[in-house]
Amino acid sequence: MNAAQIAQKAEGLGPWFQNLDLCGVATAPGHFLGDYPADKFARFAHLVPEDLTGKSVLDIGCNAGFYSFEMRRRGAARVLGIDTDARYLAQARFAAEVLDMSGVEFRQTGVYDVGALGERFDLVIFMGVLYHLRHPLLALDLIREHVADDLMLFQTLTRGPDSVAVQAPDYDFSEDAHFQRPDWPRMAFVEHEWAHDWTNWWVPNRAGVEAMLRASGFAVESGPADEVYLCRTAEVPFAKYGPHAVYPSQGDAAR
Repeated sequence: MNAAQIAQKAEGLGPWFQNLDLCGVATAPGHFLGDYPADKFARFAHLVPEDLTGKSVLDIGCNAGFYSFEMRRRGAARVLGIDTDARYLAQARFAAEVLDMSGVEFRQTGVYDVGALGERFDLVIFMGVLYHLRHPLLALDLIREHVADDLMLFQTLTRGPDSVAVQAPDYDFSEDAHFQRPDWPRMAFVEHEWAHDWTNWWVPNRAGVEAMLRASGFAVESGPADEVYLCRTAEVPFAKYGPHAVYPSQGDAAR
């Protein structure tokens, strides 16, 4: 396939959100974020192990496959990219064909259905998805329970201070001063739209992100770098956390 044919096919699959270099053909050369996501990846690429030889990778919300292809270039033996958008998957499969990315597979499914994949992965990529979900903590729980075997590369939009409040193990029911602190773990709920995008549901602060990761059984190994964390699977810290948690009754909670 020559450059003209690649360009014609790429245009027919557009618009593209990821600017991929398909043998000299740029898929989104006028992207409002510049050379995206290559420029962004350059700011946190050091978080990812350079040698993934023999490793398996799951890319959740893979879009056109940029990160799937980058992990394959680092030696990953098996890369599976999943997305709910059929157009993005068509773009990814076309890009894989042009770039001769054997060992990379794309499948239409979502984060809430990762248990149906029936396999675990050495590295899970979960970037740019959390704030688009109605049930973000459930998504993290499912990833930890069903597919994350070791590492997770995680990113979400954040707003608020870089400082993180130190939390006591427990608080009396009458105490509420800690809830007023801007660095207390929190997420702002978006009822309508944010940044002209109705799919944005949650905007957490840094403390909220890190608390949710811990609550789902992920320890932050490095980061954040440009809102990106490299996490490692860990024990879920308290029995109340996780998709099979037993929650107290309203009466118990009010005591």
